[in-house]
Amino acid sequence: MGISRDSRHKRSETGARRAQYRKKRKFELGRQSASTKLGAKRIHLVRVRGGNFKRRALRLESGNFSWGSEGISRKTRVLTVAYNASNNELVRTNTLVKGAVIQIDATPFRQWYESHYALNLGKEKKTDKAVEVEKKSNSVEKKIAARASTAAVDPLLNDQFNAGRLYAVIASRPGQSGRCDGYILEGRELEFYLRKIKVSIKRKCKQQLY
Repeated sequence: MGISRDSRHKRSETGARRAQYRKKRKFELGRQSASTKLGAKRIHLVRVRGGNFKRRALRLESGNFSWGSEGISRKTRVLTVAYNASNNELVRTNTLVKGAVIQIDATPFRQWYESHYALNLGKEKKTDKAVEVEKKSNSVEKKIAARASTAAVDPLLNDQFNAGRLYAVIASRPGQSGRCDGYILEGRELEFYLRKIKVSIKRKCKQQLY
């Protein structure tokens, strides 16, 4: 029995069983899910209808993620899967699928912010040695002063920069395109997912107790 994507085997809206008037067709086939995991990049090419190819990602370790409020995107490492609305098993096994909430490395975004706004992001590191202030031209100082009005960062996002990990959502389809791209969570969407993650952690703790 192959995987089939037809609807002829299902009952009609009124509940009647449909007559089987033909066998399965090639254009109705389905394939095994990719179940993309975290690890060194490994992609298989799958020939599909029309002579086209799908890029089936079996292992991925990085991707392009955009910071919507700042209008930039950077390539960064994927660290772990934090939440999946469809199945907790996908969180336990670190499976990368579209819509999964993951944690990514904050370093590329921190570096961009500090160079763009000339401000430290997160907690200031305490150092004994006095850090030499880099001299800037008047034109650069004017640019930085003009950017200061938009330099504010969401407190929840700031806490994540302190930890060095940002919550993001996968927007691409790793099993179809072979890429793990997405966007950083901000604002009300971030608040929503933080609540969901908190609830899932509490449930996991209760299950371990009993």
